[in-house]
Amino acid sequence: MHKFLDKMAGKDKQRRFDEMSTFSNVYQNFDFKVPELKNNKNEIVDLKGKWNEIHFKKNQPITLELACGKGEYTVALSARFPKRNFIGVDIKGARIHDGAKKCLTAEQENAAFLRTRIELLPEFFAAEEVSEMWIVFSDPFPKDRHAKHRLTSPFFLDVYRKICKKDCIINVKTDSELLFDYTLEMIAEQKLPVYIMERDIYKTGYENELLTEIQTFYEKQHIADGRKINYVQFSLN
Repeated sequence: MHKFLDKMAGKDKQRRFDEMSTFSNVYQNFDFKVPELKNNKNEIVDLKGKWNEIHFKKNQPITLELACGKGEYTVALSARFPKRNFIGVDIKGARIHDGAKKCLTAEQENAAFLRTRIELLPEFFAAEEVSEMWIVFSDPFPKDRHAKHRLTSPFFLDVYRKICKKDCIINVKTDSELLFDYTLEMIAEQKLPVYIMERDIYKTGYENELLTEIQTFYEKQHIADGRKINYVQFSLN
């Protein structure tokens, strides 16, 4: 029975991946050793420094949702802010299928999705092309030897600096106390300005609909389990 269910799940994953490959709002880096993107026509496209010009066709501030999963924030934010452009980034194609499809169906032309590794972002974005980032419920990598893989590690902060504007805003929302404390440590070490820092946003009644009304698939599970949801907003400047 388990083998049958695994087989069916695998088929559904492949179906979603195949369907996503036809979406006009998705660009994929199929070989992570070769930094090139392909569109839904299987054409190689150069979007570095040209996302607004080629894809969005509107010169608007760009926001990235990193490790976006199903892209809940990309979907919700692009609907709320039509004068900004949003790009969800994840390594797994089957994950971003749902968000990409929702944006296509709703004709949210200011939303796109990128499948690649986050450390490769400088290959696909030019210097100062990104105005804001959201890191929502990313993997905390609990073992210390894997700390460099956390999306707020010095390594990744330097990656972001290569593509972000000088006043770029970073939003981190997580249920992981370990990741949250680690992020605050990195901010302090690098003497970065903090604009908002809230622990347990639902308990404190923090009034920001972007934090409490937009909930990811995992966040709903975490809230049901009684976990605290923490948030910090800071700048790389």
